[in-house]
Amino acid sequence: MEAAIPLSVPSRPHRSAIPRAVPAIVLALLLAGCANTSEDPPSPSTGDQPDTVDADGEQDPRGDGTDEPEEPTDPPGPLDGFTVVIDPGHNGANHTAPDVINEQIDAGGLMKNCDTVGASTDDGYAEHEFNFDLATELRDLLEADGAEVVLTREDNDGVGPCLPDRAGAANDIDADAAISLHADGGPPSGRGFHIIAPAEVSGHTEDIVEPSRDLGESVRDSYAEAADMAISDYISTEDGIHVRDDLGGLNLSTVPKVFLEAGNMRNAEDAALLSDPDWREDAAAGVAEGIAAFLE
Repeated sequence: MEAAIPLSVPSRPHRSAIPRAVPAIVLALLLAGCANTSEDPPSPSTGDQPDTVDADGEQDPRGDGTDEPEEPTDPPGPLDGFTVVIDPGHNGANHTAPDVINEQIDAGGLMKNCDTVGASTDDGYAEHEFNFDLATELRDLLEADGAEVVLTREDNDGVGPCLPDRAGAANDIDADAAISLHADGGPPSGRGFHIIAPAEVSGHTEDIVEPSRDLGESVRDSYAEAADMAISDYISTEDGIHVRDDLGGLNLSTVPKVFLEAGNMRNAEDAALLSDPDWREDAAAGVAEGIAAFLE
């Protein structure tokens, strides 16, 4: 038997025998491949962005698309630029301060109480509360049409203000129109509403008599229709306009102003309407329409 000839198997070089330069070469090649980014888009940065240019190299007027669009502004309402003062007659705490509201003040040629308590329905719905409820409804409608609206009192828990301050609220800002809201305390058998307009009082109302009459007629027409309320049958009026020279709120006014006696709180049928919130919405809409027609 011949002796076995050993196979010549190349031996595996020891790990330490692999040239150390090889990994360094491979790493260099990899880094070179990563550095070839000439076709990749530029990454965003927090620095200044280049201006957007068009194909000719000119600045693109459309910008880079990062500008936020301007928020649209609401168009002006039909009463934009007009100022209206609403005077809700009386106040909720007047009955607690007789010394204040009974103080005598100059009401434009005569002396009158600072203020009064007001009427109420048989069910106890007070006139001062009705006046304020109607005033806030009216304010919201006028403001929705763009008017600036000022109330002579902001709640129904106070005393006064006195007549000069009520008139002064409109005079001081040269309001375009003013209206004082009330509900009458007439005879139980009488129904209806009426407008009180200023008479000519020398040294006081000469400049406002005519425009106040126009305001009163405008409110009368729209209120009668919207509120479905008849003109008073217990007050002598000229087609629903009652002219008076004894109201400080009118005598002391220097801007067009009227009073609305919205109905008779002592009459059961009128009282049922005045106490109804849905009806008050319609009534306020009628007053707002009348004021708007006068202003426009």
